[in-house]
Amino acid sequence: MPHPLQAERSSLPRDPAEAVAALEAVLEQARNYLRDLDGAPVRRADSDEAARRARGAFPEEGDGTQETLRALFEIADGARVASSGPRFFHWVIGGTTPAALAADWLTSLVDQNAGGWHASPLATELETVSIDWLLDLFGLPSSWSGVLVTGGTMANFTGLAAGRRWCASRNGVDVEQQGLAGMPQIPVLSSGLVHVSAVKSLGMLGLGRATPTICSADAAGRIDLARMERELKALDGTPAIIIGNAGEVNAGEFDPIADLAELAERYGSWLHVDGAFGLFAGASPRTRHLLDGIEGAHSVSSDGHKWLNVPYDCGFTFVRESSLLGEAFFAGAAYLPESEEDRPNYGYMAPEISRRARSLAVWATLKAYGREGYREIVERCLDNAAHVARLVEEAPDLELLAPAGFNIVCFRYRPDGVPDEELDALNLEIEQRVLTDGRVYVGTTRRAGIVGFRPAFVNWRTTKEDAGLVVEVVRDLGQQIRGAL
Repeated sequence: MPHPLQAERSSLPRDPAEAVAALEAVLEQARNYLRDLDGAPVRRADSDEAARRARGAFPEEGDGTQETLRALFEIADGARVASSGPRFFHWVIGGTTPAALAADWLTSLVDQNAGGWHASPLATELETVSIDWLLDLFGLPSSWSGVLVTGGTMANFTGLAAGRRWCASRNGVDVEQQGLAGMPQIPVLSSGLVHVSAVKSLGMLGLGRATPTICSADAAGRIDLARMERELKALDGTPAIIIGNAGEVNAGEFDPIADLAELAERYGSWLHVDGAFGLFAGASPRTRHLLDGIEGAHSVSSDGHKWLNVPYDCGFTFVRESSLLGEAFFAGAAYLPESEEDRPNYGYMAPEISRRARSLAVWATLKAYGREGYREIVERCLDNAAHVARLVEEAPDLELLAPAGFNIVCFRYRPDGVPDEELDALNLEIEQRVLTDGRVYVGTTRRAGIVGFRPAFVNWRTTKEDAGLVVEVVRDLGQQIRGAL
């Protein structure tokens, strides 16, 4: 006689064939998406309405796998932003290489917990190898260690947590055990190029979002080294954290890393370098000099879903003193195995213990395309930025707002006859039209108080023609607005 529970009806399918059929449906969707990606609108004008079609009451009985997928595909077709495509230039978002995409699908299939060796020897070993390869790609010392995290914010958080640990220990405090109470404030210094994710990380670490002393030489935020040295000297040996910036988001500018490393060494400070995309300067001989002195840093962070072109989400943190990550993020319990020399637990070196196996996609893309492949990707993007900068300088109604020496071009629409005080509003109006136009996707920023566009080139798919379309679209929409006045 069957057990009563076995006789109960269940809406959850146990037949592997249903999962396979679901994946086959996704594969067909992938064929259509990738076939049309180069020419499809980056965002559809009715995407907001399409996204809201997901709303509704929580169903008492599910619709089943295939019916739900059909509904999801319909919503996705209308609501998705083609951020993996070649004409997405907003923020700094890369695409996904074929090897990384396939490996990420495999990651979901095998569903590993990358917290430690015993949970997944596969994910752990691939993470170890990937960290070694990334150090090599970026030109960082092979003696350093690192860990994969979710993105730029957690990469900064992880590096700064190691810095907090280092500074606290010099004040005689075990900060993870005792907390911050009773400990002197840890000073933080940076240029005006510091990113919001680093500031957010300082808040999450209890160091304070308002803590950083910003040493800027101009309205664009470039560093004032003389002031920073005066500030460090005035600390009279108090351990401090310096945040250096390799590739800021408005114009792709770099702090002078070698100078910061020298200051950190002289005044006994921790140097953290935020290299969310700028660290990839190390992949090309043309830009490697921008990272001169990087080996003098104590921690360095970067993103994988930017120039590495792996799927969201992925980032990495590297540290000079490997023990600090373990000291900052250790978590022990009777049921959790301890790390061994050749069987590390990366969950004890990062904020999360339960971790997606991002290492599969990272390892696969590095293995598939190698050093030369990433040099080619970086240099193609540099060429795209230089091409757009030339088009801007040649256009009578555009103005370059900063030298385009890396992968971001900061410019604005500036036609004759428009007073300076009206230009910000005009460019913001163009932005709103760009974001619904669909030909390209690019937004504005404020640099030195001026509103301008800032297309960022990190996608391996983007061609010279794709990049040049930014200029065409901004001018076209600007002329439409002017013509309507």
